[in-house]
Amino acid sequence: WIETPYDAQMSRTRNRPLARYALSPVHALTFGTACGVAGVTSLFVFVNPLTAGLGLANIVLYAGVYTRMKRLTIANTWVGAVVGAIPPLMGWAAATGALSPGAWVLGAIMFAWQFPHFNSLAYTLRADYSKAGYRMMSVTRPRLNARVALRYSLLMFPLCAMLPVLGITDMLFIADSSIVNAYMAVCAYKFWKHPEPKHSRRLFFSSIAHLPVLLILIMAHKFWQDRKAQSNI
Repeated sequence: WIETPYDAQMSRTRNRPLARYALSPVHALTFGTACGVAGVTSLFVFVNPLTAGLGLANIVLYAGVYTRMKRLTIANTWVGAVVGAIPPLMGWAAATGALSPGAWVLGAIMFAWQFPHFNSLAYTLRADYSKAGYRMMSVTRPRLNARVALRYSLLMFPLCAMLPVLGITDMLFIADSSIVNAYMAVCAYKFWKHPEPKHSRRLFFSSIAHLPVLLILIMAHKFWQDRKAQSNI
């Protein structure tokens, strides 16, 4: 509800209920608060305190820090990426009750992925962001925006290679993930070399395909590794 006057100026968000005044700010705040309290309480009671704490931290980080930073500094993108990286930590904590190195690597993969995904989207929508007064790299520093997208696309290679090293997947995952990562990295390189809407859209759609394919590969290689280990018993 804080961003309602600004969302109303952007074509991407102006049809949201709050932006078109189909929902009052009080109702939105009440509903959001109720959902947050109910969600964190449910995680605490039915899962474990660690998962609940991560969930609460993410709500505070998103609503209290990231949202306000969007109109102040381009560093908001990094804070927003942390918000997106916490859910894998929550899933790991829910399943194991702890945060081992594998959890942090999965979180790092989600953190890195968000830069080619969001930076390409933000470049395509930079006119909207500028009109609404949001401090995005695509508006204030477009060359940095493309460079950061490429940088984190390349970071996906070593991050994925850490999963078999930690025993989460088999070693063949390095080869399969490299194919997926390479396609997104090529799109990111073209966007960096020629920052224009055609390449930003291509990078954006490649990132949308990249994440589910990569996660499926992680699960598949984990399954194959476990099955092989069982057959050797």
